[in-house]
Amino acid sequence: MKKQLANIITSVRIIGSIALLFIPMFSLGFYAIYLLCGFSDMIDGTIARKKNAVTEFGSRLDTAADFVFLVVCLIKLLPLLYLPAWLWIWIVVIAIIKFSNIVLSFIFRKELVALHTVLNKLTGLLLFLLPLTLHFIEHIYSFTVVCVVANVAAVQESFFIATDKKLS
Repeated sequence: MKKQLANIITSVRIIGSIALLFIPMFSLGFYAIYLLCGFSDMIDGTIARKKNAVTEFGSRLDTAADFVFLVVCLIKLLPLLYLPAWLWIWIVVIAIIKFSNIVLSFIFRKELVALHTVLNKLTGLLLFLLPLTLHFIEHIYSFTVVCVVANVAAVQESFFIATDKKLS
């Protein structure tokens, strides 16, 4: 059971993310589950490493949980915000680059690769903080900062995939 603790925590993030779909945005319940999901993302890998329980399955589960959490947050958040067309285009371009990275990693390595680079982690942190800052920072500035970091991270990831660096 101790070896599975990290995977259980990661699974809580998936369940919590799905629960967010049914909770009103910016409510106390939303923030409580949102923070629980974010906290689970911070501790699952740490626990897995500390318990010497790092597995390929756990890594893939963590990536899937991150994806579910991100998609749910986008579904909840984006319809509530006015974003100019140029920012929407930028978000789509980043998504295309990220998707292309997944496809290229599969073509070149015959496996799906999700790189946990410092810039990808910083992007994740900024995306996590975004809904928490919307009440006191103009959202166009917050989104622009996230897009800059996410864009650089996506291009860096493309470079690492193309040059076969940091893929193991």
